[in-house]
Amino acid sequence: MDVKNILHMNTGESDHSYAKNSTSQKKVISKSTPLLEEAIRETILSRNDLSTTSFKIVDLGCSSGPNTLFFISKVLDIVSQIHNQESMKKFEFEVFLNDLPGNDFNLIFKSLHSFYAEKEKSGMSLGSCFISGVPGSFYERLFPSKSLNFVHSSFAVQWLSKVPSNLLNKGNIHIAENSHPSVPEAYLKQFQNDFSLFLSLRSKEMMSGGRMILTLPGRIEMDPTSKYCCYIWETLSKCLHELVDEGLVKEDDIDSFNIPLYNPHEEEIRKIIDMEGSFIIGKLETLQMNPRNTFFDSDDENAIAKSFAKLGRALTEPLLASHFGDHIIDNLFSKFAKHMSKKSLLEDIKATPIMISLINK
Repeated sequence: MDVKNILHMNTGESDHSYAKNSTSQKKVISKSTPLLEEAIRETILSRNDLSTTSFKIVDLGCSSGPNTLFFISKVLDIVSQIHNQESMKKFEFEVFLNDLPGNDFNLIFKSLHSFYAEKEKSGMSLGSCFISGVPGSFYERLFPSKSLNFVHSSFAVQWLSKVPSNLLNKGNIHIAENSHPSVPEAYLKQFQNDFSLFLSLRSKEMMSGGRMILTLPGRIEMDPTSKYCCYIWETLSKCLHELVDEGLVKEDDIDSFNIPLYNPHEEEIRKIIDMEGSFIIGKLETLQMNPRNTFFDSDDENAIAKSFAKLGRALTEPLLASHFGDHIIDNLFSKFAKHMSKKSLLEDIKATPIMISLINK
């Protein structure tokens, strides 16, 4: 699987797009506001050259839709508040939006006019805010050395640069309760390699003392094969096997497909950061959230299941369609919604985002 050229969230603004199905991520970003405020304040006040008014920010894995500009808006509001409190000169902002080449950058750019108008209406002068897109993998160098003040990434670094090599995972599409022990080991090793590389690259691109805020889906259980870690991918795998029974999917195609994603435990993250050595951990915490109460304004199992199916489709359709074909997608996620509507499955759902604040040495 050529992850760099295939992976992206569903584009556009259709009912199955990421733009229309990313409310849950927005609510987690909102939860990170205190961490964001603290990191930005420390970044600004700890700068060695206070006469410099340029402030460079990057959002890595920005995707498309309202969440991208929601993050930028929060940063601008926070910096404006700091300016007023500290009687500082206003900055010239350079905001870089990064994602893989398949990302729907055009949707973001089309939204900029209304974004600027809304911020100016609120009394903020944005004559010196410059927003640009930077297509490319964040597992490669993206920016000049020591050029960035602040780095942000939300729900992106869980995606791996590639599917782990030589997986013996017959019948599954990700880590499962019945996976051979070598499967979670291979996924962890790939995440260790990718996240270490990510940290090393960002450290080179960031100024000394610059801050980085990362949010990614994690897990509470140390065992990645526990049912709380595996239920979504096992359910999707079950739906694919049903399509095999209907003659729409080949068994061999399931055996040769694995999702390039890893949800780490916070201790795994802490160990990688310590071993890589470029950053000091400011804060690292795992939130425990009930998706039914936090993300969905409904107690109806069918409505929640359909929302999960739409989100799952927005995240994975390009990967699935490139391997199995477009023709199975509607049927696949219809089955997925039906399975997820079972109360026993919904009760197993846990949302455990990990929030990390890092300081570049």
